[in-house]
Amino acid sequence: MDKDLGRLLYNYLLEQGMADGLAAYINLFVLVLVVLVLVFFLDILLWKILRAVSVRLARKSKNNFDNFLVAHRVPRYVAHVIPLFILLRFVPVAFEDFDYAEVIALKTIKILFVFLTLVIFRKFFKSVNSYLKTLTQFKDKPIDSYVQVFMIFAWIIGILTIFAIVTDTTVWKFFTALGAASAVVLLIFKDSILGLVASIQVTINDMVRIGDWITFEKYGADGDVVEISLATVKVRNFDMTITTIPTYALISDSFKNWRGMQVSGGRRIKRSLIIRQKSIRFLTEEEVERLKKIQLIEAYITTRSEQIRSHNQDNQINKDLLVNGRNLTNFGVFRKYVTNYMEGHSAINKKMTLMVRQLQPTPQGIPLEIYAFSSDKRWENYEYVMADIFDHLLAALPYFSLELFELPVSAAYIPTTDD
Repeated sequence: MDKDLGRLLYNYLLEQGMADGLAAYINLFVLVLVVLVLVFFLDILLWKILRAVSVRLARKSKNNFDNFLVAHRVPRYVAHVIPLFILLRFVPVAFEDFDYAEVIALKTIKILFVFLTLVIFRKFFKSVNSYLKTLTQFKDKPIDSYVQVFMIFAWIIGILTIFAIVTDTTVWKFFTALGAASAVVLLIFKDSILGLVASIQVTINDMVRIGDWITFEKYGADGDVVEISLATVKVRNFDMTITTIPTYALISDSFKNWRGMQVSGGRRIKRSLIIRQKSIRFLTEEEVERLKKIQLIEAYITTRSEQIRSHNQDNQINKDLLVNGRNLTNFGVFRKYVTNYMEGHSAINKKMTLMVRQLQPTPQGIPLEIYAFSSDKRWENYEYVMADIFDHLLAALPYFSLELFELPVSAAYIPTTDD
């Protein structure tokens, strides 16, 4: 029936005495033109219907997923499917007298259909990606990597299907041929395969999330992770530059993730004051009385002095020399002062480790290390808290007759006008 309908113009032209070949070409041209015009208007009509329906559904739906489908124009590409099917059904009718052209037309439409399917999948996965990024539980997950993996498999299947259409063979034969050339395939897709394996391991082991602050010295990265894809990880450094790191480097090299600090109760302060050894000495009774005026250690000095005096008297210690018996030292009293000061500081988390300790002597002096945690983990506030603490401690040192180590001026190079 369809073939008879398609040859109406051809038969009419023959009745009018036109040559057979010319009638066939005119019939083909008219049929193709009519069908293309009909398909064009049908495509526009379907698009308008799908757009109106999808927009109405998106407004009524409580789920935002359909909004992303509309935003990525998925209904627009779906509207092309029916016109392509019509063209595929029409080809045998229009090209009845042109077998070779019919084969080419059928293959072309089938290839277009494969490309259209790939585009629809791509737009759909983009919509899924955008939607999942709006959900709290997926904001820090490398969704881009999985979308790229799906699209790689989709493109591989699509390309194999196109080859099968062009060569009039089956897809399985191409898979067999690829098995023989697997080494070449592995070489070509090495980075993608490594990236896929790395993305899976990074996700399963929860090594890196989007938004994590990482430090990767090998690649000069120090900032927040803004994107994790199949092949690369993008890090926005604190100077607002972007560093790109291969995804597989996250499992092959060592890097530092600061997430543990960010989710903990505080950010660590670990810094030392290097005290000159020559300034450390025993305290005389007059100095002990003077230090009692410092409120933070008044109770400590009073109690400790009584304990030391009782011990020395009970053991009949000769105090003509301070080295005999038990004594307070300016360094020890200062260490207690720093401890009390840190325990009373409002910006220090008292529930975490707080310690003031003396480290091993160095050629420069005796390091007195403050080990504590700032309650505020934000970088600028953390630096302010740490500077505020050490400003106070540096200014307090002279009250204990202690000196901070400084490199002698004579050891430094001082340029002259002759240089």
